[in-house]
Amino acid sequence: MGSLFKTEMSTNCAIAGAISGFLTRFICQPLDVIKIRFQLQVEPISTHYNSKYKSVSQAFWLILREERVPALWKGHIPAQLLSISYGMTQFFSYDMLMKMLRVSEIKEWNYLMNFIAGIGAGSMATVVSFPFDTIRTRLVAQSSNHQVYHGVLHSCSSILRQESLRVFFSGLSPTLLQIAPYTGLQFMFYNIFTDLYGKYFTNSKTNFYNSMVSGGTSGLIAKTIIYPFDLAKKRLQIQGFQRGREGFGQFFQCKGLLDCLIVTVRREGVPGLFKGLVPSQVKAVIVTALHFTAYEQVLSLLER
Repeated sequence: MGSLFKTEMSTNCAIAGAISGFLTRFICQPLDVIKIRFQLQVEPISTHYNSKYKSVSQAFWLILREERVPALWKGHIPAQLLSISYGMTQFFSYDMLMKMLRVSEIKEWNYLMNFIAGIGAGSMATVVSFPFDTIRTRLVAQSSNHQVYHGVLHSCSSILRQESLRVFFSGLSPTLLQIAPYTGLQFMFYNIFTDLYGKYFTNSKTNFYNSMVSGGTSGLIAKTIIYPFDLAKKRLQIQGFQRGREGFGQFFQCKGLLDCLIVTVRREGVPGLFKGLVPSQVKAVIVTALHFTAYEQVLSLLER
């Protein structure tokens, strides 16, 4: 009976994670599109330069004017597949890892266990969902006026036919370097802030406002710390994809994670490592707040 109950709990975590990923992605996709466009732009993001994208608002209206509303949800289907598979794997594996790691009731040790379990959960979820991330990035990166891919299936077949299976995992190393500590920090800070919020404002850890505030704060801190790896990942994912980038300015070329970071700093300065940080921070706050809140609320309903 005990093992059956644990299996049911873990299944609930997986279902709640999948639903949370779906809802979060649908709401936040436009911010993701803008962030990726910024990350892939070699020219400075500034009104003082002849760059295509100069600010969040300018990029938003330019995409609407040139490519229309659907462009803000470009790559949404693979993005949903990414989010659902990622959310399901992340929360399922986090729950399992926490059960394995829980050896002490000391709160300080719990935060360390949250961090370690988050690293493991983020790594597993990344490997499972990564091919969808590559497809999503390429669909978002291409111009509507110079389309190379005409959908998820076409992009998959084209990559397999013209490139190789390995391309689906291009940028996996910097992603794991980014996601592992990012997810660990997210879970650690989320638990720290939910405990603090519960101590001073409410006794319920799954309170809606508690989850929103704690989730948003943890997402902001974690994203800011690991952001350069996120930028490197996106730039690695478009290597060999010059045709689809016509009309976006210079094409960024690099040979690996370290080379990507070095070339970025040499050509664009240290600020180049943080291109797209503001929309990424805004997205991180909204996504993490919604992600944890939706998860907690759905899990609470399932457990009833």
